[in-house]
Amino acid sequence: MKLIIDIADNKAEGFMEMVKDRFNIKAKALSAPDAALFEEIKEIKKAFKYAGQIKAGKLKGRPAEDLLNEL
Repeated sequence: MKLIIDIADNKAEGFMEMVKDRFNIKAKALSAPDAALFEEIKEIKKAFKYAGQIKAGKLKGRPAEDLLNEL
């Protein structure tokens, strides 16, 4: 199983050591570009979920023309 855990920078090193030593788990930090990409993917996933809820009639959408007019 793979997990992604968001930990404050000042706590991360101690947490990584504890996890590796105590639980015999392989752990490594994400690089900044990988972390940014992961955040973007999460936002895209939310957008698809929202669009699916609109399509299912659970949420009310608005015309794209209204959005463009706001710009």
